Amino acid sequence: MSAQLRPLADALAGVSDARGVLCWLKRSPNARLMGELAAAGQPISHELLDSLPPSRYEHSVRQTLVHTGVLPERNEDLERIPAWLEQLLANQPTQHARVIRPFVHWFLLKRARRRAAQRRYPALAGSYLRTRIRVALELLAWLDEQELALGDLTQEHLERWLVDGNTRHYTIRYFLAWTTNRGLTPPLTVPGIPRQEPAHILNEDDRWDKLERCLNDSSLPLDVRAAGALVLLFGLTTSRIRNLRAEHLHLREGDTYLDVGQPALLVPPKLATVLHQLAQSPGRRARIMGDTLPGTGWLFPGRLPGQPVNAASFGRKLVDHGIDARFDRNGALVVLVADIPPPILADLLGLHIGTAVRWAGIARRDWTDYLVARAADAEGAGEA
Repeated sequence: MSAQLRPLADALAGVSDARGVLCWLKRSPNARLMGELAAAGQPISHELLDSLPPSRYEHSVRQTLVHTGVLPERNEDLERIPAWLEQLLANQPTQHARVIRPFVHWFLLKRARRRAAQRRYPALAGSYLRTRIRVALELLAWLDEQELALGDLTQEHLERWLVDGNTRHYTIRYFLAWTTNRGLTPPLTVPGIPRQEPAHILNEDDRWDKLERCLNDSSLPLDVRAAGALVLLFGLTTSRIRNLRAEHLHLREGDTYLDVGQPALLVPPKLATVLHQLAQSPGRRARIMGDTLPGTGWLFPGRLPGQPVNAASFGRKLVDHGIDARFDRNGALVVLVADIPPPILADLLGLHIGTAVRWAGIARRDWTDYLVARAADAEGAGEA
């Protein structure tokens, strides 16, 4: 065995369920791919895996190797984009690929990596980047149909294309900002999509009924109870919830605090009990998940080693148990912003101040008196 793969072997040997590991080795396509890589006799690297056709097996093997320390960690959501891009461009005209490649590598990915490095809680940007790339290709294809070059695009052409499309076409602003900066197109304006108020806001009675069920119904899965309560009580997004770790829970003088903003949120006793139970016995883990390995502290662990639960499957699981995170979150935020000024709410929940102010408008609350009072207090303190 190569020295590089020794940590993987040690992790497999350290799993208490030996029968499960043997079944995995014999039957899993992931184990088969792992064996083929090991048998090839060459060092395994991210670059080697990138050369394979993108698949869920390749992704799972990569995460297993990262989790066991065989490969260094990287932002997989973004780093899978280049291989996906080459597959996408394989069937595109050469002139389109020649424009799209630098747009993706030197604008979209560069910007996304910089933002990811600055975020306290990672965001899944890959799906947004894929949409922007596909929309750019759709515009280039439309220009071909109109027998127009990219440099011939005018505001009139652009508006006609937008009218004939759907709201996702408005993400073309990223591509056109780049092409304008590069001198490939004249300055063009992509109108913004008007913000709309939420189509549905959970009413207060239904919100309390759901919250009571999450806190007290032991027939619900523990992770559903915890996530549902966090949505219904604090209006947290599922993307924020799925990235919570045990270290975000703090005990202080008998009270439990959850570290999502500044200062940490004081958690009611019943929810604190559910969260501590979850931290001690989180749901289904990946096969290789030893306590000595990094990445084992997720409150909502996924099936990939060292990763939190998949966002899409997490949302579906909540819906299956009666929690529609988007609508239920709306009900919580309307109630919260009715009692807490937007600047304070933004700090507590880690929201952008603009988001908190927008929710204050939706809740039909005017915090002008609060801001005037704050200014008066500050002025009075200065005079003192």
